[in-house]
Amino acid sequence: MPVTAHCDVRDPRIEEPSNRWLIHPLGRMLLPRALRAGLSANSVSLFGLLFGAAAALAYGMGRSSVALLAGLALSICWLVMDGLDGMVARARGTQSAAGRLLDGLCDHGVFVMVYVTLALRLGTGEGWMLAVAAGAAHAIQSNLYEGERARFHRRAEGRLDPPSPASGESRILRLYDRISTAPDRGPRRFESHLAAATDRAAMIALYTEAATGPMRLMWSQTANARVFAIFVAASLGDPRLFWWFEIVPLSLAAAAAMIWHRGIESALTN
Repeated sequence: MPVTAHCDVRDPRIEEPSNRWLIHPLGRMLLPRALRAGLSANSVSLFGLLFGAAAALAYGMGRSSVALLAGLALSICWLVMDGLDGMVARARGTQSAAGRLLDGLCDHGVFVMVYVTLALRLGTGEGWMLAVAAGAAHAIQSNLYEGERARFHRRAEGRLDPPSPASGESRILRLYDRISTAPDRGPRRFESHLAAATDRAAMIALYTEAATGPMRLMWSQTANARVFAIFVAASLGDPRLFWWFEIVPLSLAAAAAMIWHRGIESALTN
């Protein structure tokens, strides 16, 4: 399989700072080694899942400095693997719906393991209820964030339609694609306006400049923000702080960013 030179397609204007300066540089440093070792993107995703499981175990060991720092370090290793799997897929030209599904399952699996570990440590019914509610909020917030980010990148590159699922995909993969691209079905009016613009490049420039604001507000929805919030809550000995952070502030931030983004689209359409 040929290796392509371009393996990183992120727009630096909306890239979360810890990704830009720590996580993804580490991933790019590891990319040549992963390619030489013959690792596939899926195997990198599974390595990330193992790092996430180890982080959950570390947080389950208590509030000792060693356990907490180990949990944070292992979580950062997972974030690096989570970025590296996409780099490997792009470098090898092996992007697929199955790979996206596995990546998503591994990402959610890591947080499920951490939430369960923290709920077991807390050992109360309230804790389990908060963990489930936070998990549901997390799933919605993450889907919205990924949809907004993917839409911004497509528009910045002049690609106005999300990719259609291949006809040969399994029902599970087609369902996953439909769920993951659900946010794309909302702002169709702006997509049509952009497609019909006489000076599409100028319209794209106006859009990307204005939309950078809400996309930066969406930084609060990244896995990075949650990793550091978990570390803080675990250090304080109360995981409920993290779960309430997901349920209230992160939900408000996601709603505000979506409203802001749709408002920009509406202003540029009128």
